[in-house]
Order: sequence, then C-alpha cells, then structure tokens
Amino acid sequence: MPDNRLTPGWPAALAEPTGTRAAKPRAEGLTMVIDKGLGPAAFRDLLETAGDYIDTIKLGFGTAALYPPSVLKEKIRLSRAAGICLHPGGTFLEAAVRMGEAENYFETVAAFGFEGVEISDGTIELAPSLRSQLIRRAAGLGLRVYTEYGKKAWGSRLALDELVDTVLTDIEYGAETVTIEGRESGAGVGIYDEHGRCRDDEIREVIRRVPPSVLLWEAPRKEQQAHLLLLLGNRVNLGNVAPAEAIALEALRRGLRSDTMALIPERKTAP
Repeated sequence: MPDNRLTPGWPAALAEPTGTRAAKPRAEGLTMVIDKGLGPAAFRDLLETAGDYIDTIKLGFGTAALYPPSVLKEKIRLSRAAGICLHPGGTFLEAAVRMGEAENYFETVAAFGFEGVEISDGTIELAPSLRSQLIRRAAGLGLRVYTEYGKKAWGSRLALDELVDTVLTDIEYGAETVTIEGRESGAGVGIYDEHGRCRDDEIREVIRRVPPSVLLWEAPRKEQQAHLLLLLGNRVNLGNVAPAEAIALEALRRGLRSDTMALIPERKTAP
C-alpha cells in the first residue's frame, strides 16, 4: 500500500481556487448523480474516483426493481461507506401509488437498507394531501426524503405559485430538498425551453421566493450546469448528472474549466 505521506498533492488554492467549496457532508452545493444501470464494477469505480463529489445517487425511474437483490444491497452498502445517500427514483413510487402498493413500497425500501426515497408526481396526479402523507410516512420510517416538482410531459412549464407552495409544504412535512424537473433530456420541460436553454427570469423568481438551499435543479447538460453555476453560484444544487460527468461537474464548480473560470477570484500576481 503506498505511503500517502510521500505522495505529492496539489496546493489547496489550485485544487479549489474559488475558496468556497465545502467538503462532505454539506448542506449546499449538492450533486445528485443518476444511475440507470451501472454494474457493480462500474459503480465501485464511480465511488472510488468521484465519491467525494457526489452527495446522492438516484437509481433512475424504476430500475431499482430490476437488480438482483445481492447487487442492490451491495450498491447500498458501498454508497453508505462513501457518505452518499442512494435512493430509488420517484417514478417507481408513482407506479406503487398507482397500484395501491405505497405502504409495501416504503417498507421494502427501508428493509433493503436504503437511506432515502424520492417522492414525485411527474407522471401521475397526486393530491397535495396525499403527497404530504407520503412524505410523513417515509420520514417516519427514518428515510431521508427528497421530493420533485414538475411534470415530465414535453412542453410542461413551471406554475410559479404552485411550485412555491409545494416546496414550502414539502419542507414543512420533512423533505430535505425539492428537485425541479428537467428530465434526462434537459429540453422542453420546466426551466428549459425546447432547445435546452434556461428560462432565467423564471429561475430568478423562484429563488426570490424560496430558499435556494432547498432546491435541486435537474441539469443533465454541461452547458446547463455551467449556466446555473454562473447564474446562481457554485453552491447551487444540481441533479440528473451522468456518472461519467461527476468529476467534470466538480471541475465546473471549482472554476477549473473555461466555462466557469469566472468563478475564480482574480488575484494580482506578485512581480
């Protein structure tokens, strides 16, 4: 085993030149990675190389149901050891609600050893009272609750008053963060127009009315990540990040890519 005392490291000012990036566990600047079917070896590689930069991993949509139980339990174990909250995607819960199996779903999530759960209504219609009931039930089982706002259908827009009410109510009932829907495509839904460009006026209005730290913006594209970092700062919470892009996003957060080098304070070089 190599002696780390003899291993040179980058000066702190070069490794994190913004001077603002917090280490884990952190309450802001969260990164959520979406896992759509990584095998055990690929999952281990992800955590070994990028685990320090990932806060939560979502098993996309209903993929949690398709793993062999031994593989799923190993992913949960590895995530816990890395200080990462692994949770099933909200679409899986929506399917359970549609089938009248929400209680069995929560109990199974807890039995597997998941630390968290996502509650959403991107596909189904969920009455506000039932949404709050689901949040309280999950929290009552000791699960960390992440909710999501917004519909997945193409052309769906944010209803600002409804969004604000939903976020504040979800947090009141026990949600840690509320994800703003952006889908995997990052286009034609929520804060993104049909070309994937951000609707900045809507974003600014949302953060004017809601504490930014409780929001997580789905931003699957590099240009969206860079734009939101420059618009809202590197403490913005970002999600639906591809596993292969986790370190690249961290470089964006730290101003270590040309797209976001403006985040680094400019200092005069001594003569």
